[in-house]
This record gives sequence, C-alpha cells and structure tokens, in this order.
Amino acid sequence: MNSCWPLSPQKSVELVKCETNDLEVPANADFVIEGYMDPKEPLREEGPFGDHTGYYTLPEPYPVFHITAITHRKDAVYPATIVGMPPMEDFYIGGASVKTVPANLQNELSGDCGHCAAGGRRVPQPRVCQHQENLPDASVQNHARPLGHGPDDVHQIHRGGGRRRGRSQHPRGAVRLCANTDPQRDSIFTKGPADVLDHATSEMAIGSKLGIDATKKLPGEGFKRAWPPLIKMDEEVKAKVGKLFNS
Repeated sequence: MNSCWPLSPQKSVELVKCETNDLEVPANADFVIEGYMDPKEPLREEGPFGDHTGYYTLPEPYPVFHITAITHRKDAVYPATIVGMPPMEDFYIGGASVKTVPANLQNELSGDCGHCAAGGRRVPQPRVCQHQENLPDASVQNHARPLGHGPDDVHQIHRGGGRRRGRSQHPRGAVRLCANTDPQRDSIFTKGPADVLDHATSEMAIGSKLGIDATKKLPGEGFKRAWPPLIKMDEEVKAKVGKLFNS
C-alpha cells in the first residue's frame, strides 16, 4: 500500500507509532498490519496466486511474516484489485504508479524518460527514454543507468533532435523503433533484477533486459551513411488544412 504514497500531494505525511513495535506508519492509513520476520526462520512455500502477468504464480519459498496487530481507521476501505489476463485493474494502477519513476530518473539520465502506455497491457511496462545528448554511445549509457530502478523488461532509447518531446508522445517512438534500428547492431542485452513473478526467467528475480537503441546513428558510432530527415508537412499547407476543418 505504501507504493501509492508518491502519488499523493507533495506535503508531509503525518506519522503515528505502531501498537506493537517502534516503527511509524501513516496516520490516515486505512489498514496497518504489524508484525515481524525472523531471518533465521526457514522459508515457507507460498502460492500459487493469480497475478498481473495473466498466469498463476507458481509456489516459491518466501520469509514468514508473523502478524502481531491489525489496526484500521473508522470506515476503512480495503484497497484491492482483480488480476487476470491483461489488461485488468492492476494495469491501470500500475500505469499511474510508474509515472512517479521517471522523475527520479532525470537526475541520472541525460534526457527525458517515460513508460510506454501499451506495454503489452501488463505491469511492469517497457520504459522509453529520450535524450538530447549528441555524444557517441550516450544511448548505451542511458540503457545501463535505469537497470536498478525496476523490473522493466524492455528499454527503448531514441535521440530527439532539438525540442524535447513530452512523454505523452512516446508512442511515436514505435516509428523510430521500426525505422531507425538494425536488430543485430542496436539490441543491447544485459542481466539484471527481474519481477519475482516473472516465470520466464531461468532464476527467480534475475533475468535479462533488452535495450533497443532507436537513436539517430552518429559517425562517432561507426555509422558511415547519410541520415535522412523526418518528413515534415509544410506550415502553409497545415494552416490551409486546419482552416478547412475549422470552417
């Protein structure tokens, strides 16, 4: 539940002490489940559960959480979602939560970063990063930097020319993904943290990440051909068409 706090207004969160330990929790939380885990206690099998991937999560060993207290506010609402074949309720909540991640990444990346809204209609979603830095292999650096920030499976990186585009326009990156890439040259595979619910990885919570460099290629990157300009409609034609539709 605490994962939703970054979406709240930017103000201090009032905290209160727990009933059975010295930790503090948000004072207006609907429910608070207090307890402890013993690191020396053997792991226990948990699952299976239906999950956001559209599959049943297979049983896996997890630490045991011992509940010492459950408290709630008056007229509390228990937040829950229905999961199943995507898209389900959790997809839209995930779409809201990932919008808080790019703001944290701007301190580390040399450009704009967002998440693809399509994303296979599942959580986690592919990340789309755009950077303005015209340095060779800057896209490779921007692929490596966000790997520890979440279990995104695919990073698509494209270089913008001039004005930075808003994140809402990132679906246009699919055009660059198809037109600006040579699959063998521009696919970047690295190993990193993965969603613990991802059943396709060889090891639990560890998998590979695919970065796709959809940037304009530079001579410094070994590209020897000329790069064509984007098609752009003449401003006079756009004005005439706009006038026809608005009349």
